[in-house]
Amino acid sequence: MKALVIMCLLMAGGVASPAAAQRAPLAPGPGKDVVETACAMCHSLSYIPMNSRFLTPEVWKAEVTKMRVAFGAPIDDDAANEIIAYLTAHYAAAPK
Repeated sequence: MKALVIMCLLMAGGVASPAAAQRAPLAPGPGKDVVETACAMCHSLSYIPMNSRFLTPEVWKAEVTKMRVAFGAPIDDDAANEIIAYLTAHYAAAPK
């Protein structure tokens, strides 16, 4: 939890603000609201489309898991599954 607080504070230089998060509109679809709420708590939503050409569905799943396990993001299993489904449907690169 302490690491999550430190990470959020380091990124709080305007990047994690709601205004900054709104500058990167996300694709409409089921799960968008969960992504906007959970992901923007710690970082800009612009990271999602910025990384979309590099991250396969498997890597998006690993990223969500990393946010929960390594950084302590308060995302339950149901929300994580919804986030992963949204990211892979709208922002995943084709597996190689």
